[in-house]
Amino acid sequence: MPDMDAENSLRRAHSKNSEISSRPLSKRALLTELCEWTEFDTQTHVSAYGDIPVFTNEFWTSKQRAAHSFHEVSYRACFKPQLPAFFINRLTEPGDLVFDPFMGRGTTLLEAALLGRDALGNDVNPLSRRLVEPRFAPPTLESIAARLAEIDLDADVAVPPDFDAFFEARTLRQICNLRAHLIARREAGADESTDRWIEMVAINRLTGHSKGFFSVYTLPPNQATSIERQRRINETRAQVPEYRDVTALILRKSRALMKDLASCVPMGRIEGFLNADLNRGLEYSGRKVRLSVTSPPFLNIVNYKGDNWMRCWFAGIDAGAVEITQTPKLDAWTALVENTLNIVAAMTEPGGWFAFEVGEIQKGRLRLEEVVADVAAATPWEPVCIMINSQEFTKTSNTWGVSNNAGGTNTNRIVVMQLGRY
Repeated sequence: MPDMDAENSLRRAHSKNSEISSRPLSKRALLTELCEWTEFDTQTHVSAYGDIPVFTNEFWTSKQRAAHSFHEVSYRACFKPQLPAFFINRLTEPGDLVFDPFMGRGTTLLEAALLGRDALGNDVNPLSRRLVEPRFAPPTLESIAARLAEIDLDADVAVPPDFDAFFEARTLRQICNLRAHLIARREAGADESTDRWIEMVAINRLTGHSKGFFSVYTLPPNQATSIERQRRINETRAQVPEYRDVTALILRKSRALMKDLASCVPMGRIEGFLNADLNRGLEYSGRKVRLSVTSPPFLNIVNYKGDNWMRCWFAGIDAGAVEITQTPKLDAWTALVENTLNIVAAMTEPGGWFAFEVGEIQKGRLRLEEVVADVAAATPWEPVCIMINSQEFTKTSNTWGVSNNAGGTNTNRIVVMQLGRY
């Protein structure tokens, strides 16, 4: 469960994307809206998978910048905030509990809170909580600056071998001093919201492909390449790491994250953070969930451990010990889906909802939404429909290997389910 400062709800909310519903839609009303949807001047294409209707259209914008600035924390394979907002607005009311069993960077949780709902999250990787929790108890910019000023970032400190592939010597010394300070405060039980915020921002400034990051030019910030590959990048680009001011970059990113905190709308609170491997079960005895929105680990596309190795190092987490389901085998992935559906069903109130997003892989030859729908049929969940949200393609999608980018589009594929047999 979160500490006392994180128990307090966020005290600001966004005015963008804030069509807060007074009453949740019924199953019939939802299906009618999807069928008749013309928000972006296109008609919904209606087909079917067996007796499950399939709706294809652009149901929400692909523009990340249309969302609240608090979401601008990078994480591999995360969906846009507009996806959970679509379902939160239609299937819940303020005060309801929204859950994400694979919370990642916390998009579902934050969007739920920004829309006045309460939030509950789970992730097998403890790094996830480090990225989410600080945004439920944001400190002031003044307190961030004051805390950073208290730390001697230029003191002598041991540095990891070969990290010079990424960082200039003084920059690396500052990173290591900051890391040691934050880990020591956590181990002493002295860390609080300001420390956690600084850690979150530093984790997200470690490596990237602009001067806004601590590193020399490398892969996008939601990935971390190996030391050997980084040396090859440096050689190919004829580049040498330059000094980056760690304090200045943390303050700069903090200001960017907080820029939308001028709106004053009451926000939901955090119900808690869970750290369970869903293949082994989950212990939960709290209040019932109204809606879950999630995207499970992708099937053999994203190397979650490899992408987060440096972030885990900074946070003092043993990345090798985190049991993330990362497999090319469909049967193993399907087993995870079945375990997840059954676990979430036990946590959900009668008539509650689940929006389960799977993306697109293998040029559409393997339709994971149909796999999920088939699995759901043997669980307490009733598949209500499949939504295919078609968007303009993004560079991030290209990095993931999403297949339909050649056609200029990217899709989210969501199985919408309602708890009907529990």
